[in-house]
Amino acid sequence: MSTVANVAVALVALLHVYFLVLEMFLWDKPAGLRAFGHTADAARASKVLAANQGLYNGFLAAGLVWGIALGSAGTPVKTFFLACIIVAGLYGGMTANRKIVLVQAVPAAIALALVLAS
Repeated sequence: MSTVANVAVALVALLHVYFLVLEMFLWDKPAGLRAFGHTADAARASKVLAANQGLYNGFLAAGLVWGIALGSAGTPVKTFFLACIIVAGLYGGMTANRKIVLVQAVPAAIALALVLAS
């Protein structure tokens, strides 16, 4: 079961690396505009904020990778970072777009359940 849990955690980490790329590098490009439904003007105006948000997503991914690298001793680290992602996803779903719950919080919750069950 721990292998399945680590695969799920790794997938959540990859998802957050994808968010990093979208927010830091593609925010005002066609892929970023499509992903977030922004106009080019809105994206230009919020580019610095999005890059900062992307960096935070990178830290979340790094924390998950760190937890995986620690092996069985990494359970508390994975639990902490997955819980942070769940809270951020729920908050984003309530304040920005409900879709964030499905894209961010649900995968992290599934991975957390698997981590705690292993």
